[in-house]
Amino acid sequence: MSDIVISAAFEACRANSRPALIPYVTAGYPTRTSTFQVLKALANHGADVIELGIPFSDPLADGPTIQKASFISLENGTTVEGVLEDLRVFREHSDIPVVLFTYLNPVLRYGVTSFLADAEAAGANGLLMTDLPSGSDPELESEMISSPL
Repeated sequence: MSDIVISAAFEACRANSRPALIPYVTAGYPTRTSTFQVLKALANHGADVIELGIPFSDPLADGPTIQKASFISLENGTTVEGVLEDLRVFREHSDIPVVLFTYLNPVLRYGVTSFLADAEAAGANGLLMTDLPSGSDPELESEMISSPL
Protein backbone atom coordinates (compact mmCIF):
# COMPACT_ATOMS: atom_id res chain seq x y z
CA MET A 1 0.00 0.00 0.00
CA SER A 2 2.88 2.39 0.72
CA ASP A 3 4.06 2.26 -2.88
CA ILE A 4 0.57 3.37 -3.95
CA VAL A 5 0.88 6.53 -1.84
CA ILE A 6 4.29 7.35 -3.31
CA SER A 7 3.10 6.58 -6.85
CA ALA A 8 0.07 8.81 -6.32
CA ALA A 9 2.36 11.70 -5.34
CA PHE A 10 4.32 11.29 -8.58
CA GLU A 11 1.11 10.98 -10.62
CA ALA A 12 -0.21 14.23 -9.12
CA CYS A 13 3.00 16.00 -10.12
CA ARG A 14 2.85 14.51 -13.61
CA ALA A 15 -0.79 15.59 -13.97
CA ASN A 16 0.28 19.15 -13.12
CA SER A 17 3.27 18.98 -15.49
CA ARG A 18 5.78 19.68 -12.77
CA PRO A 19 8.67 17.85 -11.17
CA ALA A 20 8.26 16.33 -7.73
CA LEU A 21 9.83 18.17 -4.82
CA ILE A 22 11.51 15.53 -2.63
CA PRO A 23 13.60 17.18 0.09
CA TYR A 24 15.93 15.27 2.36
CA VAL A 25 16.32 16.00 6.06
CA THR A 26 18.51 14.30 8.63
CA ALA A 27 16.43 13.49 11.71
CA GLY A 28 17.78 15.15 14.84
CA TYR A 29 19.46 17.99 12.97
CA PRO A 30 19.97 20.80 13.78
CA THR A 31 18.59 19.79 17.18
CA ARG A 32 17.08 16.58 18.51
CA THR A 33 13.71 18.26 19.01
CA SER A 34 13.54 20.07 15.66
CA THR A 35 12.70 17.11 13.42
CA PHE A 36 8.93 17.44 13.71
CA GLN A 37 9.06 21.19 13.00
CA VAL A 38 11.30 20.65 9.96
CA LEU A 39 9.00 17.92 8.59
CA LYS A 40 5.96 20.12 9.14
CA ALA A 41 7.62 23.07 7.38
CA LEU A 42 8.54 20.90 4.39
CA ALA A 43 4.99 19.56 4.16
CA ASN A 44 3.53 23.07 4.42
CA HIS A 45 5.82 24.44 1.73
CA GLY A 46 5.20 22.05 -1.12
CA ALA A 47 7.10 18.81 -0.52
CA ASP A 48 5.55 15.97 -2.47
CA VAL A 49 7.56 13.24 -0.74
CA ILE A 50 10.06 13.63 2.12
CA GLU A 51 13.21 11.59 2.62
CA LEU A 52 13.83 11.32 6.36
CA GLY A 53 17.40 10.31 7.09
CA ILE A 54 18.24 8.13 10.05
CA PRO A 55 21.70 9.27 11.16
CA PHE A 56 24.55 6.77 11.09
CA SER A 57 28.06 7.04 12.50
CA ASP A 58 29.78 5.98 9.27
CA PRO A 59 27.76 7.56 6.42
CA LEU A 60 30.24 6.81 3.62
CA ALA A 61 27.67 7.01 0.81
CA ASP A 62 26.80 10.59 1.77
CA GLY A 63 28.56 13.83 0.98
CA PRO A 64 30.08 16.17 3.55
CA THR A 65 26.87 18.07 4.30
CA ILE A 66 24.82 15.00 5.22
CA GLN A 67 27.82 13.46 7.01
CA LYS A 68 28.12 16.55 9.20
CA ALA A 69 24.37 16.61 9.88
CA SER A 70 24.49 12.91 10.84
CA PHE A 71 27.37 13.44 13.26
CA ILE A 72 25.65 16.41 14.90
CA SER A 73 22.38 14.49 15.09
CA LEU A 74 24.07 11.55 16.81
CA GLU A 75 25.80 13.93 19.22
CA ASN A 76 22.32 15.30 19.95
CA GLY A 77 21.24 11.81 21.04
CA THR A 78 19.12 10.84 18.04
CA THR A 79 18.13 7.16 17.96
CA VAL A 80 16.17 5.02 15.51
CA GLU A 81 13.38 4.84 18.11
CA GLY A 82 13.38 8.63 18.36
CA VAL A 83 13.19 9.05 14.58
CA LEU A 84 10.21 6.70 14.41
CA GLU A 85 8.51 8.61 17.24
CA ASP A 86 9.07 11.89 15.37
CA LEU A 87 7.48 10.31 12.31
CA ARG A 88 4.50 9.12 14.40
CA VAL A 89 3.95 12.68 15.64
CA PHE A 90 4.28 14.07 12.10
CA ARG A 91 1.68 11.57 10.87
CA GLU A 92 -0.88 13.22 13.16
CA HIS A 93 -0.49 16.38 11.05
CA SER A 94 0.31 15.27 7.51
CA ASP A 95 -0.13 12.45 5.04
CA ILE A 96 2.78 13.50 2.79
CA PRO A 97 4.66 10.31 1.87
CA VAL A 98 7.84 9.77 3.91
CA VAL A 99 10.67 7.50 2.81
CA LEU A 100 13.15 6.50 5.50
CA PHE A 101 16.73 6.85 4.27
CA THR A 102 19.17 4.69 6.19
CA TYR A 103 22.12 2.37 6.18
CA LEU A 104 21.95 -1.36 6.83
CA ASN A 105 23.75 -1.32 10.18
CA PRO A 106 21.11 0.64 12.16
CA VAL A 107 18.42 -1.68 10.77
CA LEU A 108 20.38 -4.81 11.71
CA ARG A 109 21.07 -3.43 15.19
CA TYR A 110 17.38 -2.61 15.66
CA GLY A 111 16.33 -5.98 14.23
CA VAL A 112 15.11 -6.19 10.65
CA THR A 113 11.65 -7.60 11.37
CA SER A 114 11.06 -5.17 14.24
CA PHE A 115 12.37 -2.22 12.24
CA LEU A 116 10.11 -2.92 9.27
CA ALA A 117 7.06 -3.37 11.52
CA ASP A 118 7.82 -0.31 13.66
CA ALA A 119 8.60 1.89 10.65
CA GLU A 120 5.31 0.93 9.03
CA ALA A 121 3.43 1.52 12.29
CA ALA A 122 5.07 4.95 12.61
CA GLY A 123 3.79 5.89 9.17
CA ALA A 124 6.75 5.37 6.84
CA ASN A 125 5.83 4.81 3.21
CA GLY A 126 9.14 3.53 1.91
CA LEU A 127 12.69 2.58 2.75
CA LEU A 128 15.87 3.58 0.96
CA MET A 129 18.92 1.65 2.12
CA THR A 130 22.11 2.98 0.59
CA ASP A 131 24.53 0.18 1.37
CA LEU A 132 22.70 -3.04 0.57
CA PRO A 133 23.68 -3.99 -3.00
CA SER A 134 21.00 -5.86 -4.88
CA GLY A 135 21.55 -9.61 -4.66
CA SER A 136 24.04 -9.45 -1.79
CA ASP A 137 21.68 -10.95 0.80
CA PRO A 138 18.69 -12.68 -0.83
CA GLU A 139 17.08 -13.62 2.51
CA LEU A 140 17.23 -10.06 3.80
CA GLU A 141 16.05 -8.68 0.46
CA SER A 142 13.12 -11.08 0.48
CA GLU A 143 12.06 -9.92 3.95
CA MET A 144 12.28 -6.29 2.93
CA ILE A 145 10.47 -6.79 -0.36
CA SER A 146 7.62 -8.60 1.41
CA SER A 147 7.26 -5.66 3.81
CA PRO A 148 4.59 -3.04 3.04
CA LEU A 149 7.42 -0.51 2.85
